[in-house]
Amino acid sequence: MSYTPAMRESIARVEATRAARLDETYPRLEHEEAQAVLRKYHPDYVAEGMRQLRVGPNKGDRTPLELADVLEAAPVIQPGMVDLDRVDLETDVLVVGGGGAGASAALLAQEHGAQVTLVTKLRFGDANTMMAQGGIQAADKPSDNPAIHYLDVMGGGHFTNVPDLVEALVMDAPYVIQWLERLGCMFNKRPDGVMETIHGGGTSRKRMHYARDYSGAEIMRTLRDEVRCRPQIRVLEFCPVVELLTDANGTVTGAVLLNLENHEYLVARAKAVVLATGGSGRLHYQGFPCTNHYGATADGLVLGYRVGAALSFLDTMQYHPTGAAYPEQIMGQLVTEKVRGLGAQLCNIDGVQFTFPLEPRDIESAAVIRECVEHGKGIPTPAGGVGVWLDSPLIDLKHGPGTVARELPAMIRQFGRFDIDITREPMLIYPTLHYQNGGLTIASDGSTGVAGLFVAGEAAGGIHGRNRLMGNSLLDIVVFGRRAGRAAASHAAGVALGHVTLAHLDAWNQTRAAEGLDGALLSPILLPDYTRHDRTPLAAPVR
Repeated sequence: MSYTPAMRESIARVEATRAARLDETYPRLEHEEAQAVLRKYHPDYVAEGMRQLRVGPNKGDRTPLELADVLEAAPVIQPGMVDLDRVDLETDVLVVGGGGAGASAALLAQEHGAQVTLVTKLRFGDANTMMAQGGIQAADKPSDNPAIHYLDVMGGGHFTNVPDLVEALVMDAPYVIQWLERLGCMFNKRPDGVMETIHGGGTSRKRMHYARDYSGAEIMRTLRDEVRCRPQIRVLEFCPVVELLTDANGTVTGAVLLNLENHEYLVARAKAVVLATGGSGRLHYQGFPCTNHYGATADGLVLGYRVGAALSFLDTMQYHPTGAAYPEQIMGQLVTEKVRGLGAQLCNIDGVQFTFPLEPRDIESAAVIRECVEHGKGIPTPAGGVGVWLDSPLIDLKHGPGTVARELPAMIRQFGRFDIDITREPMLIYPTLHYQNGGLTIASDGSTGVAGLFVAGEAAGGIHGRNRLMGNSLLDIVVFGRRAGRAAASHAAGVALGHVTLAHLDAWNQTRAAEGLDGALLSPILLPDYTRHDRTPLAAPVR
């Protein structure tokens, strides 16, 4: 499948303007215009896509309809459904989630003397970490420092971020790069051995460390191999958590697991629990496609919320500006920001560049939506979608032949399967649901307001404020995974294994009943239901 004749007519216009755009610097939006574009076009500001929560610690707060539904849903299990006197496993620290945050937490908890069990819904490594492409930020060059990184993170988040969390992120960053390399992570380097770094959207320095365009896969490979090499860490695959366990005081004391192979429940008793369950993109907010793996269904938010942990930044999600809009078979898949970092530009149907290519992601996404919705300059797709061009051939013109092939091998393969050569042809893109800016409220050590419960990775809120910059997610999963693992081990060293109950569900059920909520939907939903009952698109790439 290649481009249609109508698309090729538009590509010809892109090619006709390429020489003039080669040395063109498109101006960034002034602050006031950027904010106006965000408020009018970014999905976070679509009022009909949000509602207030009716129960729980964040009652009255605004959040996407789809997330509100799972947060308020009835539990999968009820008191009496599981024999809590039959404990199937005991551990000091139970890590829930098999991505980069969970692996980092498991490694640091074990290093600090804890017996660790890591449980994951799918296979160990089936996580958004594996799918991250562009790179990981760290201020470790002479022209940079953590203070500058701090300002970039705060500015990218519109100065709404939690300062203590940002400080932890940027101060730990150089050591995280060193730690990953010592574990065997192979970052791109110059001939003299110095790590290569590039720009990302919203960064004032080149601090993006990367492994070609599969940085997340390389980091996940490194962490997974290290966990597998440590017999003190037990790993259980295909065993998602369906409910946390608490004692009479509300302290988290373990979890109920569901064995997906035999559909039996397992009772796990633990001195501390680390939730590292990732995001919620597979809820497909407002019908958007997403870049996430199939297990990203907000499980950790649901579990933590029911035991009383508060949530932060519930009303903000990240829509990556460059998700594939064509071919339809890969609609929503990530087109890494590294493509724009290398010099690719965004062009409309007339071949005209319409935005600075490295605006922060929320502004860039809103600018793309504006170009298609208000200006009517998008390129239609055969399935009824729309997109704009990401002019990747410009990269080789700027940096020399072979740059795209050397720096973006995964992108070449992704589009090459459909007879699209991104070294010669642009990619059609449109914003795609990418990241959960909000999550469970944490302190800088990953602790929550609930004793025994720690959180790391995308399930945590506050680090990125209302918008995350490229390269700070791979950083935050390692920084806060390590911090949460260390803190969980310290907590476990000072407590005995507690009594396990589902007592918190009694209060939850009473609250739901008082609000007149029914039990039609159960959560966590674990895996999305993609059963097709009609022929309408699962998710339209334009609102």
